[in-house]
Amino acid sequence: MDPLALALLPGIGPKRLLEVLKAEDPLGFLRERFPEAWRHLPEAEAQAERERRRAEALGVRLLGLWEEGFPEGLRALPQPPTHLYLKGELPPEREAVALVGTRRASPWALAFARRLARELAEAGLWVVSGLARGIDREAHLGALEAGGRTLGVLGSALDRVYPPENRPLAQRMDLLSEFPFGTGPKPELFPRRNRLIAGLCRAVVVVEAPLDSGALITARHALELGKEVLAVPGRPTDERSLGANRLIQDGAYPVLSAEDVLAYLGMSARPKPLPGLSPEEEALYALLQEKKEALPEALAMALGIPPERVLSLLTLLELKGLARALPGGRYGPG
Repeated sequence: MDPLALALLPGIGPKRLLEVLKAEDPLGFLRERFPEAWRHLPEAEAQAERERRRAEALGVRLLGLWEEGFPEGLRALPQPPTHLYLKGELPPEREAVALVGTRRASPWALAFARRLARELAEAGLWVVSGLARGIDREAHLGALEAGGRTLGVLGSALDRVYPPENRPLAQRMDLLSEFPFGTGPKPELFPRRNRLIAGLCRAVVVVEAPLDSGALITARHALELGKEVLAVPGRPTDERSLGANRLIQDGAYPVLSAEDVLAYLGMSARPKPLPGLSPEEEALYALLQEKKEALPEALAMALGIPPERVLSLLTLLELKGLARALPGGRYGPG
């Protein structure tokens, strides 16, 4: 019988699906053990055919729990999806890190998430998130800015990308959903989406999250699966950071930079190629990497050159993506 049709039957979850498929006579077994589901088989077979035609039209691949190519991290879930809709590719679990957080993020958290994702992608990691507003969106954008790969796991069908303003972004990414075509966003679907994010990744980083954030659901699933959970600390009085701060209190590793994530995972950042620097630019760039951040006057003193020359060199390095202006007139490596 058609495994996809079986997966689409009401009342047939992952355990029953595999039980039926392993039977010597799957159709007879289904009729005998699950008569109510069996009565809906004709409709399920028609729906399975529609799903395949729609998938082919959209360039989407269907992955079933019964197939060898089904991701092992999702197979290990207590309630794995019976099948998946994939546009693009899935990351190897050891190369994937989830960045999640609140939709109503503060400006500093949005900027931090984007930079963190960019630097993790530069180190060769896939960035996985939920394509929601706020932290998720910035995580995907940061990875794309680095020329890296990013996977959006949806709480709706792949033909109903939500929120609508993220649809242009979705076209630049790999996408995954467990929901049949035509399924719109519903509040009860997002926690299901979150368990997929946790199952696909080596670690989950919570950037900013209040106590009722769905990001904490992702973190809980990760802990239940034996995955690493990290969190970015925020102000103790900021409600938007209470969830992330509580995770740190409970043992999550605190993240202040991409280097913290990479070191915790036993990785190191890839050295950036130097795009034809002059000797002065090379010396200044090396000093920025050493100091992490400094005032132009301090850099001028360390290099023994005039401050106005340092400002000129900093501008050149900024244009090459190797320096960036920081608050308080300081500069750091780009």
